Amino acid sequence: MTKPMLLAEFTRLPSPTRASVLDGLSGAIDAVAEAAPAAQRFLRYQWYAAALEAYGGAARTIVVEDDDEPVIALPFVGVGPTLARVAMVPGCYWPFRGFPMHARVGTRAVDALLDTLGRSVNALRIGPVCDGDPTIEALLARARVKGWAALDRFVANSFVLDLTQDDWPRGSTLRKNRFHEKHLAEHGVLDWRFVGAGEWELAFDAFAQVEGRSWIGAKTDGRDAKFTRTGHGRFWRGAARDPILAGMMSAALLTIKGVPSAFSFDLDCGPTRYAIANSYDPAVARHSPGKLLAYRNLVHARGAGIRMVDWGAGDSGYKQTLGAVQGPALRDWLLVRPGVPAALARLLKGRWAASGQE
Repeated sequence: MTKPMLLAEFTRLPSPTRASVLDGLSGAIDAVAEAAPAAQRFLRYQWYAAALEAYGGAARTIVVEDDDEPVIALPFVGVGPTLARVAMVPGCYWPFRGFPMHARVGTRAVDALLDTLGRSVNALRIGPVCDGDPTIEALLARARVKGWAALDRFVANSFVLDLTQDDWPRGSTLRKNRFHEKHLAEHGVLDWRFVGAGEWELAFDAFAQVEGRSWIGAKTDGRDAKFTRTGHGRFWRGAARDPILAGMMSAALLTIKGVPSAFSFDLDCGPTRYAIANSYDPAVARHSPGKLLAYRNLVHARGAGIRMVDWGAGDSGYKQTLGAVQGPALRDWLLVRPGVPAALARLLKGRWAASGQE
């Protein structure tokens, strides 16, 4: 007589995990980004497409699937001499240059990524990324076990603001702000507004006007401006073509007599806000229009559910005035495949570290 077997008695085979290298950017990037931790969900297909459009490069993508579900998507572009087989993750400098990974990815999937990556490149640059980033932590842990060299170089310290503080902003700060707003209004009618969906093209043009009159337009070659045609404007206009990314974008704009005079532009990922750029017209600098707009913007963000603002690196004095404190360090990582490349990389570790910031 045949005895039926219980489901628990069947031998469970391990989940099939496979990795493949695809030419170009893979549509699987969006599926992985949607299942990644909230702070990484801006790492979408159009984010990388905008980077390639703005900065150049021919991409390939390693896609790792587990049980036929994409769990890792790593876009990369070659840099330097072709024979060196060195690559980097494309993207924008800030919030960070990284790649999406499923929030509950397993060890087998990370191992499959590294095995496929080692057959594709000798070295991969990732970053800048913040210390503690879950994707880089998972990748580094397995890379070291498998014999990869992992070289880091310090870029800068980030600055973060906890918006859950009960005593922020202080009453004395708000009184000072009202005083400055009153005197700022002597220059003309003030219009404080927040940019909404469908307005980004016009908003970027307004931001570029402010940047053109700011210190970055007057005292530099303008390449670091975020929204001008000679700066990074092409990237942000490209990214905004994705309605999901456009929905993550947030901005506040001050006009005086109808003229754009200050802006603050951010990217919201769950309860985290990445502060991307802010600027103001120096003609009205005496009354701190940038700071006044920043406070309005941050109070609005807290009301919308933002709990943490990450400003990244630079201009620590301005950020600390707003209440920010030093956060995780930003680092560039260079992963070099096992064997002779890793051995050579370890010999040059000090040189790589020295090429970062003090």
